[in-house]
Amino acid sequence: MGLVEEKSLSQREQSLEAPPGDGMLYVPGGSYRMGSDRHYPEEAPVHRVTVDGFWIDRTPVTNRQFRKFVNATGYVTFAELTPNAEDYPNARPHMLKAGSLVFTPPKQAVDLRYWGEWWTFKFGANWRRPYGPRSNISGLDDHPVVHVAYRDVEAYAKWAGKELPTEAEWEFAARGGLEGAEFAWGDELTPGGKHMANIWQGDFPHQNLLSDGFERTSPVAAFPANGYGLHDMIGNVWEWTADWYSQKHDADAPKACCIPQNPRGGPQSESYDARDLTSRIPRKVLKGGSHLCAPNYCRRYRPAARHAEPIDTSASHVGFRCIRRTAFTSNVTEAKGE
Repeated sequence: MGLVEEKSLSQREQSLEAPPGDGMLYVPGGSYRMGSDRHYPEEAPVHRVTVDGFWIDRTPVTNRQFRKFVNATGYVTFAELTPNAEDYPNARPHMLKAGSLVFTPPKQAVDLRYWGEWWTFKFGANWRRPYGPRSNISGLDDHPVVHVAYRDVEAYAKWAGKELPTEAEWEFAARGGLEGAEFAWGDELTPGGKHMANIWQGDFPHQNLLSDGFERTSPVAAFPANGYGLHDMIGNVWEWTADWYSQKHDADAPKACCIPQNPRGGPQSESYDARDLTSRIPRKVLKGGSHLCAPNYCRRYRPAARHAEPIDTSASHVGFRCIRRTAFTSNVTEAKGE
């Protein structure tokens, strides 16, 4: 008689073997110091958390992958839909058209307090036409998909049988096993003069020196992977997480026994922008920075950095990647003879 024996991979084996065809890598769980006390107030305070192991996409979701999803489902992204006037009571009627935010560099230095100097809500901009109606993604199959709102990334994740990472999971993965390092690769931004991520060089937003070779997004594996083998955890595009945004992190647990396990963000009710008292759109946490992060404006090209993004907003520098929390197993059949 033949004997079928199922052998589950150990955690160590799982870390070396990705699910077939999924392009995912296993990140073993652990405890780490989340956040930063050295930069922006929303990153503080540094606090210890613990996360379980999980599988995560090696790269951000690409245009090729997102196209496969759209072709299979007929899905229409948020940026391709005409806004409902009831949801935006203060909007000017002529602005209620399908579109998305596109980075448009000014020709001269501008006041960095006003982001409207370089962001334009462009009618007809969407994931297929990232810079407006006359643009396309020809030749950009391996670039991260952009102009995706939160409902879009949730829909993709569900279709792919995956989920979105929590902020704690995302940051743990981005650190690549380096406890307390400034960047995903160490403490130097450009070690030995080498560019490690797609970020801005020059005087943002009008001067782009292109020292890293890219004006906007880059192919998803154009820069070195971190210690877990993951690409673009820093720079290229901001990435959505599943957590509602809060103004700061919770403080450290008073006792080691009480370190949060797989923490989630704050409640939706605390995620709203206090300056917007009309539309009241809740916000999720973005992580990782983008190709627009610059030393003179936005030093958010670090694992600890975080940004609030309204769930109805898409832009030319925001993408995502997915995770799976369920362990994969490998079934091995061994013939024992008759």
